[in-house]
Amino acid sequence: MTDQSIDILIKLPEVCRQAGFGKSAIYDMIKAGTFPGPIKLGYGSRWSQREVQAWVEEQKNGRLAA
Repeated sequence: MTDQSIDILIKLPEVCRQAGFGKSAIYDMIKAGTFPGPIKLGYGSRWSQREVQAWVEEQKNGRLAA
């Protein structure tokens, strides 16, 4: 197994740190369908770190294409 195949579930504060947005902005983007939604785990929510990083890369690639 390579490091590339490992995905971890991260909490909202880490999502905010990696994406560079606050909680409200993250939830607004989820509602708009422009940010990956959380995975519900009983009492809490977690995000796929891979999905969050893929979103960050998409934003960077969009900047370069513009």
